[in-house]
Amino acid sequence: MAQWLRFQNQGKSGFGQLQGESIVVYSGDLFNQPRATGETVRLADITIDIPCTPSKMIAMVDNFHALVTKLEHAIPAEPLYFLKGTNSFLAANQIIRTPHSYSGKVVYEGELGIVIGKTCHEASETEAANAIFGYTCINDVTAIEILNRDPGYAQWTRAKSFNTFGVFGPYITTDIDPSKLHIKTILNDQERQNYPIADMIFPPAKLVSLISQDVPLHAGDIIACGTSVGVGSMKPGSKVSIVIEGVGRLDNRFE
Repeated sequence: MAQWLRFQNQGKSGFGQLQGESIVVYSGDLFNQPRATGETVRLADITIDIPCTPSKMIAMVDNFHALVTKLEHAIPAEPLYFLKGTNSFLAANQIIRTPHSYSGKVVYEGELGIVIGKTCHEASETEAANAIFGYTCINDVTAIEILNRDPGYAQWTRAKSFNTFGVFGPYITTDIDPSKLHIKTILNDQERQNYPIADMIFPPAKLVSLISQDVPLHAGDIIACGTSVGVGSMKPGSKVSIVIEGVGRLDNRFE
């Protein structure tokens, strides 16, 4: 297992592997044989950035049995998804902000993120599994009152693509099997979500394979696997954390 992150240090960008309280700095391309430089920096001395720069974030709807059951929806026969705008991306420890144009409830959604490591198009499940570089934590923030405001059209992309609404990181964790892990969302020190990844309707390799039939996936792209029960709203001043043991802990404040 390795945990990769990108960072800002004295005005410069870098990336590397987390080793305890330090980062072993690498150069080159994270997804294509990066090389250790021999340099290390202290985690306490840097600002964490988003761990990669996706060309797109594809986000799932109704991908957990428990939530589908609660909502009394049919189990989908194929992945249901939307795109989050790249403008929405936000790193760990940064502030999630309410958009000026919106005064309704803003909700958290704790999710597992799949990070693609190489181009993947019309892939088999085996090819898709080999294209998965690692996993990250996601908070798929939503302006929930916009979503179904117009009865003729559900506004998924608009409700979820405001600046700061695509939160992910702090690391990409490689060489793990997420199927035995749980996703927790903690709001102001209270656990609000705690659900097993094993409850996923389309697990990671199958999900990547099916989406790749529609959309070419490229290194750094992210698939947000969808959320389960326990979604709720955040009040300004709240602290929100998405915790996936073995993957990472994504901490942010909401204003």
